[in-house]
Amino acid sequence: MKNGKCRIKKGDLVEVIAGKDAGKRGNVLRVDMGREKIFVAQLNLVKKHVRRKDGQPGQMLEKEAGIHVSNVMIVDPVSDKPTRVAYKILENGSKVRVAKRSGEQLDKE
Repeated sequence: MKNGKCRIKKGDLVEVIAGKDAGKRGNVLRVDMGREKIFVAQLNLVKKHVRRKDGQPGQMLEKEAGIHVSNVMIVDPVSDKPTRVAYKILENGSKVRVAKRSGEQLDKE
């Protein structure tokens, strides 16, 4: 994973398979491959304390924290279950991601 390859991309529907949010699903907001983290909407929420600024009161915000890429799996569009990802080369020479469980293509052309 350190070489920058990740099978999960922004916008994918993923299911958390380990940790406090195991079993929950959400869409990927961003991928940080430097730290091998995935940020999923409304999952792994942490509280961030924000200081007062220009007369505004301080506050506590809830934001998404990163989940390690090994703790999430892409949801198969056909079977609606978590699946691994494979790659396939199409006739036109483009490389696309494919769900191992059903063989369905994950990338939109």
